[in-house]
Amino acid sequence: MARDLAIDLGTANTLVYAKGQGIVLNEPSVIALNQQTGDVLAMGQEAWQMIGRTPGYIVAVRPLRQGAITDFDVTQRMIRLLLQRAGVSKFNRPRVVICVPSAITEVERRAVTEAARRAGAADAQLIEQPMAAALGAYLPVNEPIANMVIDVGGGTSETALISLGGVVALQAVRVGSFDIDTAIQTYIRREYGIAVGERTAEEIKVAIGSAWPVQEEVKAEVRGRDLMSGLPKTVILSPAEVREAISEPVTSIVQSVIACLGEAPPELAHDLIVRGMHLVGGGGMLKGLAHRIAEETEIPVTLVEQPLEAVVMGAGRCIEAYDQLRVMFMGARG
Repeated sequence: MARDLAIDLGTANTLVYAKGQGIVLNEPSVIALNQQTGDVLAMGQEAWQMIGRTPGYIVAVRPLRQGAITDFDVTQRMIRLLLQRAGVSKFNRPRVVICVPSAITEVERRAVTEAARRAGAADAQLIEQPMAAALGAYLPVNEPIANMVIDVGGGTSETALISLGGVVALQAVRVGSFDIDTAIQTYIRREYGIAVGERTAEEIKVAIGSAWPVQEEVKAEVRGRDLMSGLPKTVILSPAEVREAISEPVTSIVQSVIACLGEAPPELAHDLIVRGMHLVGGGGMLKGLAHRIAEETEIPVTLVEQPLEAVVMGAGRCIEAYDQLRVMFMGARG
C-alpha cells in the first residue's frame, strides 16, 4: 500500500513528506523543458542550475508564480515526477495532502487538486499554508489563545491569527522573496546599468541582504553584463544599498502583518503581547526581518527552528489523521 504523502507545493521550493518516513524530497520548483519536443529534461535542483544558462529551445520554468498555477500542464507533469521520486507508481496510488496559499482562488484550488489526481494521487486534499505552518511549529492551535504565524514564501506572504483550530484573522499579499530578488535586479540595472540574473540576485540577497541593519556588514562584488557595452562588468554593492533596493517589498510584508494585527479581537491581541508572533518560510530567513517586524509592531517575533520545513511538517502531522482533514482543514476558513 502506498504511503500517504504531504506536499508543500511552493513557488520557490517543493517539499514532500511521506507518512512514517519524514521529508523525502526537497527540491526547487523548477522544471526544464525542450520546447521542440515537449520532453521534460530535468526537475528540481538540476533544472534550477539551468536557469539563465540554456540554449533557446530549452527553457527552465517555474510552473507556479505568486502561489498560483501559471501552467496547468507543466505543473501536472512536475507533480507526477515528484510522486515518482517519492516511490509512487500506478500500482500504489497514495492519498495526498497539498499545502496551498490562502490567497488563491477556488478555481486555482480546483486546478491544484485536479493536477494531483491526474498525476497519480488516489485522493487529494488541501490545507492552507498558515494552518500547516502553525502545526509544524507545534503551536497550540486548538486552544483558546492567540497563535500568530507570518509565512513569507517565494510568491506570497501570509499572516494568520489562529485560535481554537480556526483562522480568526488573515492577511495575504502576493509579495515574497522572488519580489525581493526582482527589486535587487531592478536597482542594479537602474543605478549601475548592469543586468544580473535571478540566481545572482538571490545570491546577493542571501549574502548581504537585510531588512534591518546588522552587525559586521560587508560589501559584495557583483558581476553582470553592462547594458551600454554588452561586456561583463563588476561593481561593489553595500548592504545599505540592498536594504534601499528591497524596501518596497519588505514594507508590503510588514504592512500586511500590521493589517492582520488590526483585525485581532482585543483578548487575542492581549495574548500576542505575551506570546509574540512566529516567522516561517524561506523568505522569513532574510536577515533582520524578524527585528524589523518587531520594531514596527512592538510585539516579539521569533523565527521558528526549521522555517523552510515548518509547512510540510505541519501537513505531515495532518496525514496521521487524514480522514478528519475534510472536516477540519479543507478550506480552513470554511
